[in-house]
Formats: sequence, structure tokens, C-alpha cells
Amino acid sequence: MYSVLRRLLFCLPTETSHHLSLASVSLLQKCGLSRLVSKPLLPLPRTVMGIEFPNPVGLAAGLDKDAKHINGLSALGFGFIEVGTVTPKPQPGNPQPRLFRLPEAEAIINRMGFNNLGLDHLLAQVKASGYQGVLGINIGKNKDTPADKAVDDYLLCLRGVYPYASYVTVNLSSPNTPGLRDLQFGQPLIDLLSTLKKEQLALAEQHGRYIPMAVKIAPDMAEDDIRRVAEVFVEQGMDGVIATNTTIARDAVAGLANGDEQGGLSGKPVRDSSTKVVQILADALQGRLPIIGVGGISDGDSAAEKIAAGASLVQIYTGFIYRGPSLISEAAEAIAKVEKLA
Repeated sequence: MYSVLRRLLFCLPTETSHHLSLASVSLLQKCGLSRLVSKPLLPLPRTVMGIEFPNPVGLAAGLDKDAKHINGLSALGFGFIEVGTVTPKPQPGNPQPRLFRLPEAEAIINRMGFNNLGLDHLLAQVKASGYQGVLGINIGKNKDTPADKAVDDYLLCLRGVYPYASYVTVNLSSPNTPGLRDLQFGQPLIDLLSTLKKEQLALAEQHGRYIPMAVKIAPDMAEDDIRRVAEVFVEQGMDGVIATNTTIARDAVAGLANGDEQGGLSGKPVRDSSTKVVQILADALQGRLPIIGVGGISDGDSAAEKIAAGASLVQIYTGFIYRGPSLISEAAEAIAKVEKLA
């Protein structure tokens, strides 16, 4: 059923089909028909970052930037939903076209540029949803905020989302906001995370509940850099790491239509590099922080591979667009098998 629907959607402009698909998911949920396109999952609960997850397969940030479709997406069987990236002020993002399909590679290139309706709008959507599941909120900085003032944007977002999030993700790894990835390294990283940690602890005291904070990193780091940032995450008291964001590498899609477009590449071509980052992190962290694996998960085997590499949870995005809701249950079942054998 989904393969037929996908063929129709892929006849439309990419962003048009994106918005139409999300609207359809929400409509199905409101009509109680989500099970027409998904199947019930066996419960696979686990505790990660102090949070009880009903199953280990989540939706990565970027699909539902403004938190308009939380309930519809959750009804498809996701164990958790991550919304955003949200910035303090609304911003339109980069000029269109900025989202490109590469069907031969089951991949997408995007240079969206943190397009979103801003913090206040996202919070209103979250509150209106009444959602009771596990909700991650991914935070970033506005494009026109200088790198040396980035911490101010992250603080504004952290304070705003704190009462409503199950966990908060600090996005330092999108390739589509100038200077953002520079915050992943050295003293800028230490200064940013230490400031956010102090605020997190102050907010925990203020609200009477501790909300974990994870950092999302890129797949394009050298191994030594991955190991260095892993130590920084531990030293600064982070609660988890999400590996990985999209890649700027193009070797795997060279020669394909749209393969040379600027932006971040996601989907099957990032599978190996993302898994390698998970493996290096797992070796460096030795269980001190949990890892959420994301990147190139397009079937059960690639989901189980992330768990075997050291991830505690996985997230899907591009594979979900190409495979549809069946990928959620397939990934969960494959993870259950690999965990049973471990």
C-alpha cells in the first residue's frame, strides 16, 4: 500500500509531498485509522537516560520541525518522537529548492537551514497536542546569530522547552547553518556545554524534575576528534549522544541526479559512516553515556547493526520516507532478535 502511495507522492515537488504526507498521517490518527498503514509493535521497553522508552525505534528530528504532527506520527508505532530543530525566532530557512530526492540511492539531500516557526509556536503545538509519550525537542541557533553568541540562543531554547520535553537535543551538527559545526570542537564546545549544563541543573531545581540533555554530532569527524568530543561530553555531564546527523560527503552518490547538490546527505549512503561513529563512541565511552544511533537505517538489519555497534536506541528519518511505517516494526523486530542473541 505504501509503495503505491510513495510513487504518487514522488510525482509531486519534494516539499509539497512532505507536507501532504504529514497532513495525511495526522488525518489518519484523528479518524482512528492509523493501523491501516502500520502494525502493532510488541513492547520492547528499556530505560535510557533515566527515561522509560516503550520501544527503541524513534523518529529523528527534522521531519516534524514545528511539532504539528506528534500524535499522528506516534500512532504509527514510534517509541519516541523528536521534534525540531527549533530556534528562538522564526526563520524561513534557505531558498527553495532545498530538498532533493536520490531514489537510486534511497537518499535525500537537504539544505533546509533550520526553517521553523520559532520557539513560541513549537511550544504552543506541543501543549495543544496533549502528547504523553517520550518527546525529544531538538534545539539550535538562528542563522543570523553569530557563533560567539550561539549560547544565548541555546539557552533561550533550553529554558523554553524544558517543562515540556522528555529530553533535549543540542544540535551542533547540521551542515546548513554557517559556522554551526565549528561548535563541535575544542574550547567553543566546552564553553557551550558547560553553560548549558549549569542552566540544566538550575532548571531541574526550579521545575523539580531533571530533563536529560543529549548532543547530536556529525558523521564527518576524524576518529581522534570523535574520541575527544566523547570525553568532553562525559566531563561536561551530558546525558547522551546522538550519532549522527547528515553527511557532507558525496562519494556514495557521485554521478547520480541531484548528487552534487549542496547540503546534508541522508539515507542509505550514510549507513556505514554513521555506524562507524557509533562504534568509536561506544569504545571511547565504555558505557558512561548512552548512544542513540541514526543514519542509513532502511531495514531491520541496519537497525540491528546500530544496536550491535553500541547504540541503546535508534532513530529513523529517510528510511521512513522510502519504506513507510512498516520500517518501524521491522526495525523493532530485528532489534529484539539481536538483543535476544546477545
